[in-house]
Amino acid sequence: MNTIRSTWLGWGALCVAGGGSYYFAKRSINADRASRHEADMRRKRLTEQLEFNAMHEPPAAKSQHKATDPAASPSDEPIEDPLAPEKTAKSKYEPKELYRAKKGDRFS
Repeated sequence: MNTIRSTWLGWGALCVAGGGSYYFAKRSINADRASRHEADMRRKRLTEQLEFNAMHEPPAAKSQHKATDPAASPSDEPIEDPLAPEKTAKSKYEPKELYRAKKGDRFS
């Protein structure tokens, strides 16, 4: 039989267990957030460092990159792509002419 004392004891144990689980879950979540924040900051620093190095690179070094990179500028790229699929006649699933919606009042 439940008495007032056992009811209070049960609710007290439930509250203590809930508070303990909340504490440990919150600590785990904060640790995950901190590690993610550190990874983001490390990635941002690396990106900023690479951008800074690219912007302050001497002109002689920049010209070397252009000579080795075939796609350094779009005007240097080949005009036709040899791997592009050739254009053929339309397939049987493509319409012969485009669908044009009829103009006017649709509700009359």
